[in-house]
Amino acid sequence: MTILRGAFGLCALLVLAWLISEDRWRPSLRVVLGGLALQFGLALILLKFPPATAIFFSLNQAVAALQSATDAGTTFVFGYLGGGRPPFVETRPEASFILGFRAFPLVLVISALASLLLYLGVLQKIVGALAFALRHTLGVGGALGLGASVHIFVGMVEAPLLVRPYLKSMARGELFALMSCGMAGIAGTVMVIYASLLGPVIPDALGNILIASIISTPAALAVAAIMVPFAPNLKESGHLEIADPPTSAMEAIARGTNDGVGFLANIIAMLIVLVALVALVNMSLGLLPHQGDPFTLQRLFSFGFRPIMWLIGIPSAETEAAAALMSTKTVLNEFVAYVDLAHLPPEALSPRSRLIMTYALCGFANFGSLGIMIGGMTAMAPERKRDIVSLGFRSILSGTLATCMSGAVVGMLA
Repeated sequence: MTILRGAFGLCALLVLAWLISEDRWRPSLRVVLGGLALQFGLALILLKFPPATAIFFSLNQAVAALQSATDAGTTFVFGYLGGGRPPFVETRPEASFILGFRAFPLVLVISALASLLLYLGVLQKIVGALAFALRHTLGVGGALGLGASVHIFVGMVEAPLLVRPYLKSMARGELFALMSCGMAGIAGTVMVIYASLLGPVIPDALGNILIASIISTPAALAVAAIMVPFAPNLKESGHLEIADPPTSAMEAIARGTNDGVGFLANIIAMLIVLVALVALVNMSLGLLPHQGDPFTLQRLFSFGFRPIMWLIGIPSAETEAAAALMSTKTVLNEFVAYVDLAHLPPEALSPRSRLIMTYALCGFANFGSLGIMIGGMTAMAPERKRDIVSLGFRSILSGTLATCMSGAVVGMLA
């Protein structure tokens, strides 16, 4: 029954993508069917094949090590605010965890490590293997195949930056597919933060988040091929290049740290502004006549998400809580949604539903990310500004559908 419901949910999500397609009769069946097969196949291997599962889930030990190492740095710099022993008796221990001092500094450490791995050539080999898989299964090659693969590890702006020379010549559908992959994944710089938040309530949190980012990529390509059809292009052989590469490992670490400062500042600024703006809108909506709880953006969006949550395998009694998380993720961002998931009472969602939601929430598809993507990509390819802007809101929907498909798949296998 679980498998049948998940299969029905996958079909329903694809039908929804087809209904809002720009050209319903011209999707690339190889990309669509291959994307579905690759998503399910990767999920099956990574979640059910013991050697692969052991490798991915052992990453949670790395999370603990990174968190401990980061705590050493934050404690040295910020004292008890960064995790050190407080000089007073704590009456509310949970209040001593301050996001800005305890969770966010991980961005700096991860950014530095990512830069070092890029310098050493490790990241290129991983990305090359993934691009090879996409090329020989979906027929997606060149800049799109490379960009889609890189999106598993970096953000919605960093990946297009690596294939910047190809952006101006990409077909409209390929451009949309690249944007969809960005909305369906999260950056490696925040994966560890989310895993540290979810660790107490989701077993093997980092392994699951990384698997979610991997399996959502072929799903995003499949959804994109339906919504804005494109013909696979194998002529271009895009390859990962580093502009002005560092000359030493230390320089790579320094550059990564410097880039991490920008990421960190952007995350903090976007959180402050978005939470404030949504609060203003919710105050305005609260003035409307209502019975019971006042209207909020999250509540309005949750009405539409409830049937989708049921489709991906959430029990009827739990769809309200799940829909609230998805609406928070869409209106604000996935970070706030993961914080809410980590603090939900045990009875709100079953362990299986929490796992499904970990996958369904694992993407950048929200309004704040849209602004970042449009700003970054139009700066890289100003001649494609009209296409990028016109495809923006569609990319939020395609990214959301892709991550929900991942939730449905893991629900079938859980």
